[in-house]
Amino acid sequence: MTAKKDDDYLIKPDPYDPRLTERVRGIDQTGAEIETVVTVERALTIFLNSQEIVTAMTIADHPDYLAIGYLLNQGMLQPDDIVTEVDYDEELSVVVVRTERQTDYEEKLKKKVQTSGCAQGTVFGDLMEALEGVTLPQTQFRTSWLYALTNKINTTPSLYLEAGAIHGCVLAHEDRPLVYMEDVGRHNAVDKIAGWMFREKVPAGDKIFYTTGRLTSEMVIKTVRMGIPILVSRSGFTAWGVDLARKANLTLIGRARGKRFTALAGLDRIVFDQDLSYVEEESSKHRRKAAMHDD
Repeated sequence: MTAKKDDDYLIKPDPYDPRLTERVRGIDQTGAEIETVVTVERALTIFLNSQEIVTAMTIADHPDYLAIGYLLNQGMLQPDDIVTEVDYDEELSVVVVRTERQTDYEEKLKKKVQTSGCAQGTVFGDLMEALEGVTLPQTQFRTSWLYALTNKINTTPSLYLEAGAIHGCVLAHEDRPLVYMEDVGRHNAVDKIAGWMFREKVPAGDKIFYTTGRLTSEMVIKTVRMGIPILVSRSGFTAWGVDLARKANLTLIGRARGKRFTALAGLDRIVFDQDLSYVEEESSKHRRKAAMHDD
């Protein structure tokens, strides 16, 4: 992992990448003509060796990380697998992940559980069995880190604030955001970070995962599978997400906006070291924009 300045991301959004947005004309509530920015989504088909696995709707900015992370989080790639090659054909919208190990997931592909994820959001049924007996590292999570992180993330230029219709996920260490990925489906953004961690051999036990989306069962399962002990969101919870987080002893923090947050699992990791009189409330501008995009 390349060393960077403390205030710099290793990867961050580029909201002005012309491939990721389009300007379109329309009218507003008064009938006046307007021009606005919209996010571009594309179909991307993922192959594992010679087998077609899934077609996902994505912004396609990091197809290699997305493909590897998806396969990891579905249990089709193992942490010790050797990936020999990742081929991406932009014209065909196909990415092929090749491994030393021979693979065949025909039966596994028939066994799916539909989840609440937007865009592409299925998780294979036996993934939930992976939570049995899991042990996450007993690290600290300081509230001073939380407030510093959310401030940095909220002030980072992103598609999330520029165009909407998109979710963001951030991998962080203490109070420093490292990798910020976005996509039309929050689970795609998770998978991109998982793929990046796999390729860069980044340890998970001391990391924090932040998402703009809901804290659902699949978000919890994927975070636990990645080995990350802390999951934070500005959005809310589902009951099953909370239940699974408690079983896995994942620190689950939601509704993190300004001075406020709610923690519903893994509470023993939290260290209250921040004087709230020095924490600003979320700006009204960000609150209005984010309210339109939260899911």
